[in-house]
Amino acid sequence: MHQLIFLRHAKAEAEARGQSDHNRALTDKGRRAARKIGETMRAAGLAPEVVLVSTASRTQQTLEELESAPVWDEWPNIEALPQLYMATPSQILGLLQGLPETVRSAIVIGHNPGLHELALQLAGPNRPDTGAARIDEGYPTAALAEFLIATTWKQLGHGGASLKRFLLPKDLR
Repeated sequence: MHQLIFLRHAKAEAEARGQSDHNRALTDKGRRAARKIGETMRAAGLAPEVVLVSTASRTQQTLEELESAPVWDEWPNIEALPQLYMATPSQILGLLQGLPETVRSAIVIGHNPGLHELALQLAGPNRPDTGAARIDEGYPTAALAEFLIATTWKQLGHGGASLKRFLLPKDLR
């Protein structure tokens, strides 16, 4: 059994004239939300062994806030991947399918629409209501979805995961 967590980056500042989208930083509200998600992860025992994170500033800063929680007792293997920046569902899935079977738990810190679309695909159409109705509605900033996977990473695909929880920062006040 594998555990997979998707975390969308926290709230970022609006793109300023001349600034690239890749370099947008978190707002103060975004930093607080990411820290709150990190505290919740720690309390729930969610401490993935592998972190796959986009190289965008807002995803890197989201990870920094998780680390300040601190989520991990033991330092995870962190891979900052440029290909996660605005990745499609199939690109994210390809990265996950390439994980070694020795990895029990992984988190992807990335962007919409890729994370949201892949979350819907993995959970499949016949999912029990463990937040499924809410995930259908959207995947806002700093939202976290936890999946359990009974197959190998390589076999992961459509309908191949069960949604265990879907958390939004506003749930954690």
